[in-house]
Amino acid sequence: MIDLHTHSFLSDGVLIPTELVRRARVAGYTAMAITDHADASNIEDVLKKIIKVAKQLNSDKAFKVIPGVELTHIPPRLIPMMVKKARALGARVIVGHGETLSEPVESGTNRAYIEARVDVLAHPGLITETDARLAVKNGVHLEITTRAGHSISNGHVAALGKRCGARLLLNTDSHAPGDLSNDERALKVALGAGLTKDDFKKMQDNADAIVKKARV
Repeated sequence: MIDLHTHSFLSDGVLIPTELVRRARVAGYTAMAITDHADASNIEDVLKKIIKVAKQLNSDKAFKVIPGVELTHIPPRLIPMMVKKARALGARVIVGHGETLSEPVESGTNRAYIEARVDVLAHPGLITETDARLAVKNGVHLEITTRAGHSISNGHVAALGKRCGARLLLNTDSHAPGDLSNDERALKVALGAGLTKDDFKKMQDNADAIVKKARV
């Protein structure tokens, strides 16, 4: 299991980063990104702390911790600037908080994150075909999520993503220990979204490619 969307107590998760990683390893993970929620108020502090922990834990070559961030409820006009800032501060994975059906995310957010070329567009809700095709062009991964609430549009994202040839990922958006998954549960979520075992394997391969590109 590779999970590229998780949260620690540096935002609204409940675990310190080290315990989050430890519990993920016990659950069978081989790599993960810690992507705490951020905006202009906290991005420097959050990334500095995640990078520090990642450097310490990555001395063990058997597991990869990727420092990242989830830009959250950013006004679309500010998204390009915030993505550039996150990259400059050392984020190796940038997740954009997409237009989930379970929160009042501003319209136009999906398109802005895709245009800014984030790595992952999280829980993109009823993403349009135009935006899905732009995601393909810009190399942006679309997320299938195990998280309750956000997951209600998984079927739409999966079907549209496959039709457009989008790169899909399966992430947990974990905030607490019980949110972490394993391959068996993740596969069930993928199948429930209308995907196949081969699609699930492709999602794992997509995640592995991001981990290798991060070079941590």
